[in-house]
Amino acid sequence: MKRVLIADDSRMARMFVRQCLEIAGLKGWEFKEATQGEEALKMLKAESFDLLVTDLNMPVLDGARLLRFVRASPKLAEVQVMVVSSAGNPAREKELLEAGAFAVLSKPVSPAALARALIPLLSSGGHTS
Repeated sequence: MKRVLIADDSRMARMFVRQCLEIAGLKGWEFKEATQGEEALKMLKAESFDLLVTDLNMPVLDGARLLRFVRASPKLAEVQVMVVSSAGNPAREKELLEAGAFAVLSKPVSPAALARALIPLLSSGGHTS
């Protein structure tokens, strides 16, 4: 079973992202949630995940630093990372993509935007809805 970790300090945002991911084609995937980046990193090290969807602005360990930790760890090399940000800053988006995110989406996310971003992941993973 494919697994997703959603990291966001807002419970409502986590719930909304999960609903959008399910609508976008991830029905049947297992979802876990982390309330901030440090918790997400601990979960990633302890369990296996296929996808990390992280907010950019979180206390303790923000999404950009979390992305860098994930990309620096050989054990986490297979985890795909999607960053969700309210910033909407093209320079920041470019920086995150260069750091190893496969997609950077602006808040509020929509099922359609998530579906478009997930196409490469779903087609390479052989997952069918």
